[in-house]
Amino acid sequence: MGKVAAKIKVMPNSPDIDLDELQERLENSLPEGAKINGVERKDVAFGLVALFPTVIVPDDAGGTEAVEEAFAEVDGVESVSVENVGRI
Repeated sequence: MGKVAAKIKVMPNSPDIDLDELQERLENSLPEGAKINGVERKDVAFGLVALFPTVIVPDDAGGTEAVEEAFAEVDGVESVSVENVGRI
C-alpha cells in the first residue's frame, strides 16, 4: 500500500487564535498512521491566516476523510478543505 500527500486548508474561527497552539492541536488530533510533513501559513483576509498542513496518510479506502474529520473537531477550527492530493 502506498502513501498519499494531501495539502489541507484549515481556517481558524477567529483572527485572534494563536496559530502555534492551533497547529499543535491539529498535530495531536491526527489519526493513527497520519503525520504532518510541514505547515504553510497564508494571509486570507481581515487579519485571518489559514494553515495549510501537508499530511501524509496511507493510501487506503478512507483517504483523507479521517484527517479532515479529526481537524474539523479541533477547538478553534472554522473549516477544513482539501486543496490537493497526490500519491508519493
